[in-house]
Amino acid sequence: MSAARTPGVGTIYRWELRKLRSQKRTYLGLGAAALVPIIFAVAVAAQPGGGPEDVPFGRYIHSTGLAIPLVLLLFGSIWLFPLITALVAGDIVAAEDHNGTLKTILTRSVERGQIFIAKMLAAFSYAALAILVTGTVATVAGVIVSGFHPITSLSGTQVSASHGLGLVAASLGVYLLPIIAVACIGLLFSTLFRNSAAAIVGTLMFSLLLQLLTIIPGLGGLQPYLLSTQFNAWQGFLRTPVDWEPIVRATWVCAFYAIPSLVAGMIVFLRRDVAGG
Repeated sequence: MSAARTPGVGTIYRWELRKLRSQKRTYLGLGAAALVPIIFAVAVAAQPGGGPEDVPFGRYIHSTGLAIPLVLLLFGSIWLFPLITALVAGDIVAAEDHNGTLKTILTRSVERGQIFIAKMLAAFSYAALAILVTGTVATVAGVIVSGFHPITSLSGTQVSASHGLGLVAASLGVYLLPIIAVACIGLLFSTLFRNSAAAIVGTLMFSLLLQLLTIIPGLGGLQPYLLSTQFNAWQGFLRTPVDWEPIVRATWVCAFYAIPSLVAGMIVFLRRDVAGG
């Protein structure tokens, strides 16, 4: 007789995705990701003469729907996207402690490292889906309200609507870099605190604290290396020609926050005593 096949990371990852589909907080986060762009688009339609002209692309929200997802990327970095990400990343390990199910999972002949990697991939997938939902809904709602028209880049060059749509998609991809880093921090806190509420609040407070550092006098030199600054790296795509410097910097700065968080989280998870449940 052949030995029973041990589940791999892919199988455990699918288990984690099924868990996410059964949890209310998953739909709460994705619902917010979809609802906020709709509310913003409705507000734009209700006030045809005004707009947030003090932010990039704010002056164009009535002339092209492509400006609406870009403006939302600016506003969403303050609390919306970090909160949506933390809802799952901060709960995905801590929930096992709350429900006492980690010991049960380990009886399925799976390794702790496999479980942690699968949970990490599930948290990343959720974060990516949330960004995709927001970007898609904001673009569709924006086009309905303001039309599918060319957009003016940050360099003052007019970009065709089709090219602009591609730049919006690329911007969403770069925006995902700091979001993934936030997910890694949430995963660390979820593993460390063993409490969903503490991990979610801790992740959000950490994100907000980094943003506060940007306005403290004398700390301007730190700004290029703060995670919060990388939420604006996508603007490099909206220049003519493309400014790759902030995009490249965002890649390694986000990795600087993400990788140590993942390593620390895995170490804590591998050493965890689950004898009590």
